[in-house]
Amino acid sequence: MTAEILLNHVAGYVGHRTVSMGLRTGLIATLAEAPATADKLAEQLGFDPFYVATWCRGAFAAGVVTREGDTYALDPLTAELLLDLDSPRYVGGLFPQMEQYEFLTRFEEVLGSGERLWWDACRPEFIAGVANTGTPFYNRLVPDGLNRIPGLAERLEAGCRILETACGAGRGLVRLARAFPACSLTGVDGDAYSISQIRDVDATLVVSPLEEMSFAEPYTLVLNNISMHECRDIDEVAKRVFAALEPGGWFVISDFPFPSTDEGLKSVPGRIMSGVQYFEAQIDDQLLPRERYDDLLARHGFVELGWFQLSPVHAVTYGRRP
Repeated sequence: MTAEILLNHVAGYVGHRTVSMGLRTGLIATLAEAPATADKLAEQLGFDPFYVATWCRGAFAAGVVTREGDTYALDPLTAELLLDLDSPRYVGGLFPQMEQYEFLTRFEEVLGSGERLWWDACRPEFIAGVANTGTPFYNRLVPDGLNRIPGLAERLEAGCRILETACGAGRGLVRLARAFPACSLTGVDGDAYSISQIRDVDATLVVSPLEEMSFAEPYTLVLNNISMHECRDIDEVAKRVFAALEPGGWFVISDFPFPSTDEGLKSVPGRIMSGVQYFEAQIDDQLLPRERYDDLLARHGFVELGWFQLSPVHAVTYGRRP
């Protein structure tokens, strides 16, 4: 450990707060519309010019904005990464989400007691933030990721029954409906509040723990996006997914591939996923190495297993019911 490493953490914290501040106050969105001097930016937003100039210098130092003379700008790629919720590369939601109470602040408060919580105890703004940060996972997965699974694309295009487990506030259901309009959709989630937030999609909605879900009609595809690691009994869920599938149907697990090596843990993706773990610990689980899903599917009789990576923090594992 060196002073440089420790000071880099301080610099990273300042950069993180600078980005979060810029997103919340509209500074970043306004610069995305057109370059501006600090004075012009302050005038547009009705802010103090001296404070805005201070933020602009901080954002330039962090590499978030560019500067030419006295004029600051946001390049198109950075604007996409921070502001475009429809982009598969969107990361803007991470900055304010990591500052929410349910992450590090509550973790520190209950570090001694180990008091757990569940989704129904999380604030609505936290649930909304989870939906935002989960959206790029859906954007990468639907339809491009699903189309990489042998034989699945043809079934989806022709029309079939899809079950999304842990569907949350419905961002995935909306995207599935747009990508595969011939399919009928069902969403199941254990959190009634999240289910109540679902809008603008024709789907059957079920409030149930995944460990207790049961369906009369079989599905061609069962999908779980960034939630399989949260199952109270992952083996029971896999068993129920198997029972919900038609013969030849697919189970697709889209999740964080938590590093299984020290080197991976110290990488930037590993450090981000370690940050996610602070919340996961409070709901009594942890992210899992991707290989654990191979073992899970094989243990429960799935065949034709495969996997691929969609981003450094996003991997897809799949198998079929014989």
